Amino acid sequence: MTKKNSAVNADFCDLSPVCCDRNIPFHYEDSKNKTASKAFLSDFDLDIIYCVGWSYLLDEELLAMPKQGIIGFHPAKLPQNRGRHPIIWALALGLSETASTFFKMDSGADSGPIISQEPINIDMDENAQSLYDKILHTAQQQIKNFTKALLEGSAVFAEQDQQSATYWRKRSRKDGLIDFRMSAESIHNLVRALAPPYPCAEFLCKENLVQVRRSEILQQTVPANIEPGKVLEKRGNSILVKAAGTQAIWLHDAVLEDIDVGDYL
Repeated sequence: MTKKNSAVNADFCDLSPVCCDRNIPFHYEDSKNKTASKAFLSDFDLDIIYCVGWSYLLDEELLAMPKQGIIGFHPAKLPQNRGRHPIIWALALGLSETASTFFKMDSGADSGPIISQEPINIDMDENAQSLYDKILHTAQQQIKNFTKALLEGSAVFAEQDQQSATYWRKRSRKDGLIDFRMSAESIHNLVRALAPPYPCAEFLCKENLVQVRRSEILQQTVPANIEPGKVLEKRGNSILVKAAGTQAIWLHDAVLEDIDVGDYL
């Protein structure tokens, strides 16, 4: 099952060409007609379903269709950090570690027993794309390993500690807005969290939103009596902006024609 397109998923991929090349039956999912999806699946004697990148919870009828259940995926260290936008939140909050987790889906959000979990370190220079690639590399090996275990009947599922569960909320565009009263580290975390393929962090300049693709924290201190948001230096498509305290940060790869040294953002 796949989709023809997606207006919200930056990593969307239509899987139908793969199915056509290999003569695999497929169905285009329509969230407004879930009955059709169930009808498609009911034509098969299902052993197991792997569910990756799905945007809504599955109901009990669908969960009960395959004999061994449905294996879901969440790029976080369950039972912590369930919910929305796990890669973005991990970077925006400056976490040093996340995980790639596969689990048996139930009626809750990312709450079922875990079949495979591998920790993943997050470097300070990591951005959304590099962390995404690192997680995918780990996940591919996990799938090979636990699929073999499922076939052999040796797979082990570990129940999650529901008392330790935490949840990340859905983000909106305003969560990507830079406030230069933030610390330089917090601004840097936000920029790398929303780097492509995500829509980029933004700051407001003369009533226009300006996207920032990269950032770099200035290692030297600047005078504390300079107000946050003042442009200290400009080099091509990069500006040095005063942040909280005695910090400043370089913002790179932005469209800066209307911004000059001395402006306030």
